[in-house]
Amino acid sequence: MAEGANRVYAVKTTAKQERTVADNIEKVTREQKDIHVTAVMVPEELKGYVLVESPDSLARMEQLVELIPHARAVVRGSTTLAEVEHFLVPKPVVSGITEGTIVEIIAGPFKGEKAVVKRIDSGKEEITVELYESMVPIPITVRGDSVRVVERSEDVF
Repeated sequence: MAEGANRVYAVKTTAKQERTVADNIEKVTREQKDIHVTAVMVPEELKGYVLVESPDSLARMEQLVELIPHARAVVRGSTTLAEVEHFLVPKPVVSGITEGTIVEIIAGPFKGEKAVVKRIDSGKEEITVELYESMVPIPITVRGDSVRVVERSEDVF
């Protein structure tokens, strides 16, 4: 088949079994040389689905799904790589956090403390916060994945 002939199929899976299904697809296609899979992707935001890139037909993908535990069905039709490429670009961990947002620190020495976001450094994926209940406001810089948003700044009066 031609280079651009690959299609992307969405395979429905059992909940929380996406990674297992992806691993099994890779294992089965290694053993069964007549089923061709170019890539397997498990996007974090797409719960219950695995994306499979293949030059094979929908019927062939359905045969593959029958061999894989926890794989339920292939969504009818295929899509192009252009339609799913936004899943390939990682989102910064600080996206969705704005100045004034109240967060809870979930890692490090200040774990469990609530804080107000004072500054965001998207390049380093770090935020500077001030502890909510401290007597003296001391700015603390933490990684963006070390906090959990408690209350967005729009919600604060």
